[in-house]
Amino acid sequence: MQYTDGLDGFRCLDCGTTFGVDGPNRCEDCHGPLEPVYDEAVLSEAHDQLLAGEEADELTALAAVLPFPSGAIPTLDEGGTPTVECPTLAEDSGPETVYLKDEARNATGGITDREMAVAVAAADAEGASDVALPTTGNAGHSAAAYAARAGLDSTSFVPSRATFETKAMINVHGGEMNVVGGRYGDAADAFADASEDEDWFSLAPFDTPYRHEGAKTVAYELAQRVGDPPDTVIHPTAHGTGLLGLYRGFRELAATGAVEDLPRLYAAQPEGCAPIVDAFDAGESETTPVEHPDTIVGSLEIPDPDGGEYVLDALTETDGGAVAVDDKDLLEAGTTLASEGVPISATGATAVAALEALTAAGALDDESVVLVNPATANREADVLRSHLMSKGI
Repeated sequence: MQYTDGLDGFRCLDCGTTFGVDGPNRCEDCHGPLEPVYDEAVLSEAHDQLLAGEEADELTALAAVLPFPSGAIPTLDEGGTPTVECPTLAEDSGPETVYLKDEARNATGGITDREMAVAVAAADAEGASDVALPTTGNAGHSAAAYAARAGLDSTSFVPSRATFETKAMINVHGGEMNVVGGRYGDAADAFADASEDEDWFSLAPFDTPYRHEGAKTVAYELAQRVGDPPDTVIHPTAHGTGLLGLYRGFRELAATGAVEDLPRLYAAQPEGCAPIVDAFDAGESETTPVEHPDTIVGSLEIPDPDGGEYVLDALTETDGGAVAVDDKDLLEAGTTLASEGVPISATGATAVAALEALTAAGALDDESVVLVNPATANREADVLRSHLMSKGI
């Protein structure tokens, strides 16, 4: 397998066991998820070059801090997404500056493109012919597109309540799709059952070190574009690949002195499915599955997040927190911001509503805040429009 020069190996997030570059995709001792480990000198040099040079306009421009060289990544020019300043939102909510990191501008319309670019590169490098995953929809769309780009077959296990747009695009990109009646947990169970008889490369969250590694590139872009890291980043959170990626990226930058401080990280979740918020508020180190999840934001309806404990660690280590918001509040926040000309998904609106809740509670003073919009508004336009119709608009 062709790795970048700086990759030293992998480390288990649970027990700390280390493996060489040709190690497994999960820990052989405890079956915990892994994270890549890089040579500190190589990483330091890469940071000097990245922060002194031009802003990265795509993910492959950051290949020096990823496991694979740019030529091994089946890129669709993902990454390099805009950081949009939102002055009206800042004026209304209190922080000095508010930015929207708009991941809708990625190739298939979401942050999962970053994850799949790196994870599918790993599958291809391992000689896999098929990739598969359970998904609420967005990651399946990305997986199908990147698998097709790499010449691999893909299979997505999708709950029946996933949006028509994501299900359609999985097939449009040539992917196989198993639509499972029920919610995400039902799709995940069907994927697990099918995996017993299949030899595919799993793209499920945290089954490999690569999805959260692709997501860390958001941190690098923010360090380049906002200057010093922002004071606070609010990230809508499901399994936690995106937020853990942010933490990993900023932690790497801080370890070499490229940045001084880590931003406070906040996980935003809808009240109807907020296992990370519940655990954080209770002072727990692990999440407890939500027995009856119910939220209009299907992409965040993950009652038992695979990365829950790692997200909780990241929130604690950065002096951040977790915020649950009502569906009506997040829909109102999203449509209000959109009416000011800033497109945002219902998923991204969860971060906007969380910002409003935090400022109302006096948790944020005059500072810079970044809200992550994980997906294109087009996928959830019907949800936002229905909210307007309920108000007689």
